[in-house]
Amino acid sequence: MSEFQCEKASFETIITDVSRVKRGHFLMLMATGLVATSFPVGAAITNGMDSLVLTFLRFLLAAILFAPFVAWRYGLVLPSIRHMARYSILSACLVGFFWAMFTALQTTSALNTATIFALTPVITAGVSALLLKERLNKASRIALPVGIIGAVWVIFRGDPAALLSLNIGLGDGIFFMGTVAMGFYGPLIKHLHRGEPMAQMTFWTLVSGAVWLLFLSAPHLFDVVWTAVPMAVYGGIAYLSIFTTLVTFFVFQWSATVIGPTKVMSYTYLNPALVVFLGAALGGELPPPAIFPGLFLTLLATLILQR
Repeated sequence: MSEFQCEKASFETIITDVSRVKRGHFLMLMATGLVATSFPVGAAITNGMDSLVLTFLRFLLAAILFAPFVAWRYGLVLPSIRHMARYSILSACLVGFFWAMFTALQTTSALNTATIFALTPVITAGVSALLLKERLNKASRIALPVGIIGAVWVIFRGDPAALLSLNIGLGDGIFFMGTVAMGFYGPLIKHLHRGEPMAQMTFWTLVSGAVWLLFLSAPHLFDVVWTAVPMAVYGGIAYLSIFTTLVTFFVFQWSATVIGPTKVMSYTYLNPALVVFLGAALGGELPPPAIFPGLFLTLLATLILQR
């Protein structure tokens, strides 16, 4: 191969990589918007069914809906025990997070959970440093706490009195443990990925998660009066299964291998602002001007971490 051909191939590789990175950021913006909707939807349906059963149905439905595509594209060949163990580790993080979210929302507010969830990028950065040997540069060490401050500012609408009046209870402790599990999720994707198509990895993660939850929720399945469950709960489960489980799992897993887990999780800082504006769009109060400094800080921290 001539020198010109080598340079041309190298240039084409760079263009392809840049395109993948841009696609990763665009998909993460979309996924972040979907994740923001899971808090109010989860809060609306969490009392309609046992949290373990609800999470099991969420994973099961997402896996069933994704199965035809994976079967058509790659075939549904059962992975080896070693590969299934990788997928089970990933799904354990997700199962822990979603169970913690639904359980916590029975005793705490969506506001509290959104506040705790803002800690995810810091946890992810710490795990990435230990597991993937990713160095946390000076800019990132500044951006991570700035992002937390901005997220908390938005959640409490710039009112220090509201922050000081925050009551921390058992539900908040449970959700914090779930947030730690989610903090491990991003780095583990990159650590455990073995080059298989991301759709396959997503599907078998969903399947293994459904198996985990089948065993955990088995004692409660027979206690559910299925005909008495409101249709709104089934609708919420369908929405969470398709949009905030199936779509976001695929996007998170693919993007984590392209732009890195810390950058993926840094989009979490945008969630509080999205939750606030989503509430306003659904008929809640319009966000006051006092939140705009917080919006600026979260956007600044996200941009710094992307750079």
